[in-house]
Amino acid sequence: MANQPLDIITKVLEQVEEKVDAQLSKLNEMDEDDLDRLKERRLEALKKAQKQKQEWLSKGHGEYREIPSEKDFFGEVKESKNVVCHFYRSSTFRCKILDKHLAILAKKHVETKFIKLNVDKAPFLTERLRIKVIPTLALLTDGKTKDYVVGFTDLGNTDEFPTEMLEWRLGCADVINYSGNLMEPPTVNQRSGTKFTKVEKKTIRGRGYDSDSDSDDD
Repeated sequence: MANQPLDIITKVLEQVEEKVDAQLSKLNEMDEDDLDRLKERRLEALKKAQKQKQEWLSKGHGEYREIPSEKDFFGEVKESKNVVCHFYRSSTFRCKILDKHLAILAKKHVETKFIKLNVDKAPFLTERLRIKVIPTLALLTDGKTKDYVVGFTDLGNTDEFPTEMLEWRLGCADVINYSGNLMEPPTVNQRSGTKFTKVEKKTIRGRGYDSDSDSDDD
């Protein structure tokens, strides 16, 4: 019994070694034509990825920018598969906090378009989407609003949330390519009394929200 853990470790190591040997053997068996085809496939994949990236950049991805009016919103959303739109007001302090994080994520996640729109310039749109709390992020896929991040409730209920927390939340909505664990949010240093609401993937269409604040989540 005393040697049982050692036996298990030895067995695992032997299995790993067998897999490595099998992979090396497979590579050794490949002739020059096989290697050339493998290189061609990898090169083609790289070219395809670069072409896709250039297409995204040409549509305004890769930077966090403001759009002038609600009329522009529909064009921006139509030409990109995934869009994160920050509905903000200049006088709301928390909007500036979101700006900082969104600017970072826009550069990291080129596959998604990150834009912002002043609610005072978009009365029709804010009414249509039933946006009652500022800030609100509308998360869109294929031109349809699928989810919202309202205030900071989903981000740990704190102004000091890390960018990784927002990134995780957007990953839960499947509007960015998230490589982390969606089942658990990143560790956040919460203040005493701070509550965190675990978020599940969901689709929300034009629902209203209750909030402690009337119109601004200051």
